[in-house]
Amino acid sequence: MSTNEDTNINVAEGIDHQVAMVMDLNKCIGCQTCTIACKSLWTEGGGTEYMYWNNVETKPGEGYPRGWEESGGGWQGEQGEAHTDRQPGDIPSREDYGRPWEFNHSEIMYEGSDEPLRPRDGAEWGPNWDEDQGAGEYPNSYYFYLPRICNHCTHPSCVEACPRQALYKREEDGIVLVDQERCRGYRYCVEGCPYKKVYYNTVSKKSEKCIFCYPRLEGEGPDGQAYAPACAEECPPQLRLVGFLDDEDGPIYKLVEEYEVALPLHPEFRTQPNVYYIPPYAPGQHTEDGESVDVDRIPREYLRELFGDGVDEALNTIERERQRARQGSDSELMELLQHKNPAKQYRLGVFNDDD
Repeated sequence: MSTNEDTNINVAEGIDHQVAMVMDLNKCIGCQTCTIACKSLWTEGGGTEYMYWNNVETKPGEGYPRGWEESGGGWQGEQGEAHTDRQPGDIPSREDYGRPWEFNHSEIMYEGSDEPLRPRDGAEWGPNWDEDQGAGEYPNSYYFYLPRICNHCTHPSCVEACPRQALYKREEDGIVLVDQERCRGYRYCVEGCPYKKVYYNTVSKKSEKCIFCYPRLEGEGPDGQAYAPACAEECPPQLRLVGFLDDEDGPIYKLVEEYEVALPLHPEFRTQPNVYYIPPYAPGQHTEDGESVDVDRIPREYLRELFGDGVDEALNTIERERQRARQGSDSELMELLQHKNPAKQYRLGVFNDDD
């Protein structure tokens, strides 16, 4: 691990800058536009039918693949220790990923069937199977949406797991990629990733994963302009911010390092993810008569399980800054979260050194 001398931000050895993403979970509406944008751009070929490099799952819930949070991987030891020993992990079964279903569209549309739309061979599990289910009891049930992509970690256990050194971090931005020429499909990377964001293509016999849309970042579009990853660009509520973690003038640095309200998912995996989340904030609970009570609707204990102990201070900071804004005071944090100050806002997808 090395440190950027200007900002004291930890980056992987040999990496010039680390690209990062912040997702504001208070804005996600679960529309899956990001999922479709990614799927249609990158995973429409043979062997990729079950792959969702980007997915949006309901929390609390099993997630995709099912039970990924208990599947192992990552690094052993306490926080702050050297990253030397990998945590054993499992390779999810095909059933845990789910499969693309064949529906009876033709019978209904062209043959006059009165049957309802349903999978031809039935269905037992799939991505978003438990969508909007959540937890809790009436009148205080709750859920929220959690978009997930590859975290492009500072200490990616998938890279360490590959005996062929087929996975690597790009020097210029820290994006984790799979060298398709070197990959032999051993799937140690799938086992090693605790977030289960590396996938095995049974047709090509290679591993594949999110590439953070690096061709878009490099301006390889038809107009020669740089663009944010498709999942960020197409998001209707614009909940994703993209930039370099060590850019002190950008919102990523401010939200992660300065205000400390953007948190990594499952920091105990110790891979140091570079995708961060603004934790969800919800109104308090209320009685069946509609009276408010001073009890968190989304249990803080559950949020700590997802985002670590820093979630309490993060939510307290957000609430404090909301109160400042309500009282008419300036709040840079609220401006960043609401995209109200374009002059201070990092321009999504623009990665020129002279910006």
